[in-house]
Amino acid sequence: MDCLFCKIAQKEVDSKILYEDEKYLAFLDIDQSDAEGHTLIIPKKHFEDYTELDQETLYEMFAIARKLVPFLMERLNKKACTLLFNYKDSQKVKHVHLHILPDFQFGPRSKSQEEIYELLKD
Repeated sequence: MDCLFCKIAQKEVDSKILYEDEKYLAFLDIDQSDAEGHTLIIPKKHFEDYTELDQETLYEMFAIARKLVPFLMERLNKKACTLLFNYKDSQKVKHVHLHILPDFQFGPRSKSQEEIYELLKD
């Protein structure tokens, strides 16, 4: 399978990882122009879109978001956050991913992915 997110999950492609466990990975989107701190949560198992997810996987993805959102907002000094799934033609990568978009509608977007990662890594 030639899926970019599967390659990221298998560490064949570098990414700025913020969270990882046996089943999931959360990493900074390479394009931070929509929102500084734009993070993607993916299951390591390939699902094309959210309609293929079982209830447990959907729940676990949102549980990870529930941990990451306050962390991102505090570290990046953001006041709002949007969570979303794209579906069908709106997906750039056909591997289900939950977007975390801090201050999606509000804040300035001037930092690079590397600058944001420096603020977030421990």
